Amino acid sequence: MNGIIKLFSSLSREGEIVSHHKFVTRELIKKGWSGDKKYCATDNNGNKFLLRVAPIEQYGFKKKEFEMMQHVEALGIPMCRPLEFGISEEGVYSIQTWIDGVDAEEMIPTLSATNQYAYGLESGRILRKIHSIPAPDSQEDWESLFNRKIDYKIQKYMECPIKYENGQVFIDYINENRYLLKDRPQSYQHGDYHFGNMMIDRTGQLCIIDFNRNDYGDPWEEFNRIVWNAQKSPLFSSGMVNGYFDGTVPLEFWKLLALYISSNTLSSVPWAIPFGNNQIQVMISQAKDVLTWYDHMRNSVPTWYTGSVKS
Repeated sequence: MNGIIKLFSSLSREGEIVSHHKFVTRELIKKGWSGDKKYCATDNNGNKFLLRVAPIEQYGFKKKEFEMMQHVEALGIPMCRPLEFGISEEGVYSIQTWIDGVDAEEMIPTLSATNQYAYGLESGRILRKIHSIPAPDSQEDWESLFNRKIDYKIQKYMECPIKYENGQVFIDYINENRYLLKDRPQSYQHGDYHFGNMMIDRTGQLCIIDFNRNDYGDPWEEFNRIVWNAQKSPLFSSGMVNGYFDGTVPLEFWKLLALYISSNTLSSVPWAIPFGNNQIQVMISQAKDVLTWYDHMRNSVPTWYTGSVKS
């Protein structure tokens, strides 16, 4: 069949070809929550690439994901650059450039306060560029779309056998602040923007990875994963907010962020149940942190926010 190519099925069968890329080895990458199979693939010149393979049923979604990554790359975003997309016997594949570096989640908390904050500033500036890509005109109104998501998450939480201590305050805060969703703009979103999806390359550059949850929505909703950063590096998180706004952070942002975090927190424990007790405890612990940061949702500005840091 024209356009069908064969991905080699063993770890290192020389001579097999993924389109015009000839790979002599590939090593499975076990990190991350993506359903894609990810490999570090090496060609006969020793060059490394990121190879991602997904089920053929995801062809349309993966094609759109690849095309949007091309748009993001055109903005000058440091990232795994999309090189090639196609179909093989194993499914839908994409080939991207390999980032030689370390996980930002591991490195950043070990740095000086100044450097943690500086990387946070950079992450916020990068995110602002990503959000410059507009949502399509056909996108559903944000207020109706997200209220539907909220209702679903509240329902799932209420049906869940595991409840947070004082978890009702999340529901109360959401219901009291739904009005903030009215007339919110929408843009392209990375979909899972936190330093677990970032790397520091050998030059010290912060790079963004894993766009597989990309979507459209309120650009401020993109900050809902900041809880993962704040638990390990409040300075990085503060820098991320300040870098994004490049000045005074509007109070409306904080109020909306508290709503988005409340919504995410409610859905986290039902999500965690299939993954076992360890993940359940992670989410319970995170919910406790959120309640502490927001004084049980009585304050919209979290205590992890440190303002600016002078170098």
